[in-house]
Amino acid sequence: MAIPGVAVSAVWGTSREKAARLADTAGAAAYDDLSRFLAHKPMDLVAIGTPSGVHAEQAVAAVEAGLHALVEKPVDVRTDRVDALIAAADRAGVRVGVFFQDRLKPDVVRLKALVESGGLGSPVLANGHVRWYRPPEYYRDSRWRGTWALDGGGALMNQGIHTVDVLQWLMGPVTRVTAKTAARVHNIEVEDTAVALLEFASGALGVLEAATSVYPGYPRKVEVTGTEGTATLEGDTLVAVDLRNEAQVPVAAAVPTVASSSPVVADASAHQRILEDFIAAIQTNRKPVCDARDGRKSVAIVEAIYTSAREGREVRLSD
Repeated sequence: MAIPGVAVSAVWGTSREKAARLADTAGAAAYDDLSRFLAHKPMDLVAIGTPSGVHAEQAVAAVEAGLHALVEKPVDVRTDRVDALIAAADRAGVRVGVFFQDRLKPDVVRLKALVESGGLGSPVLANGHVRWYRPPEYYRDSRWRGTWALDGGGALMNQGIHTVDVLQWLMGPVTRVTAKTAARVHNIEVEDTAVALLEFASGALGVLEAATSVYPGYPRKVEVTGTEGTATLEGDTLVAVDLRNEAQVPVAAAVPTVASSSPVVADASAHQRILEDFIAAIQTNRKPVCDARDGRKSVAIVEAIYTSAREGREVRLSD
């Protein structure tokens, strides 16, 4: 509703009451029948924010109805389902985007530019630390969080996947992983604590931590080192850039966020930028900042990490 020229036309949910409450805020129609919702006119695109394990199924239904689809992360919890979605979208001639809003946060964009310009030199090391906390009720009071079927995993697939996407977006393809996972704090069937060693196609190495078990929760941190220096992102802020040539890159003090200890999105501005970018991509027939093919990469990495942890071996990723 904050974007000029955009209107919310209809809202769907399994609970008609909840769908109606949300729809009323925008003067939109409410549905609890997905097929009737997808047939609503006028409607150009759908934004899918349902449990992760049904993202691809619902997005396929949308694209087969001729609608563009912008899907919450992860695009789905299995790469074979993502592949089916990509194929369906190609057949229908519509676009599928993914809400990886970190890609449009200003300091993440600055870090990407620094890496791509060669400012850090050749890649050496890239670490991502997601040491977050979620209270027991986060999982206990949800029918889908913390389940393999609908969450696709735990702290890694749900919370950590943003950082997985950032790391591979900055550093390029991940070729091999070795990992361990555990449920150390929460009574769930998936992990609340994961650690992985990553090897990138460039030869750079990395460590990834993803947890909802670390009380009281700490800001996400990404550290990228090249032969000419190191850059550190804390939360969404570039807090340090140390270069061999002593060039000065503007940095700032980290801005506290609630994400480390709460699932509430306090600032939706980056989500709005993703929606604006997706609409522009439709209008100009270009690729959005993250499409389904890009979104598949992080799912494939997480799948490989889970396989490594389950089977106790190194896993190689194929292109």
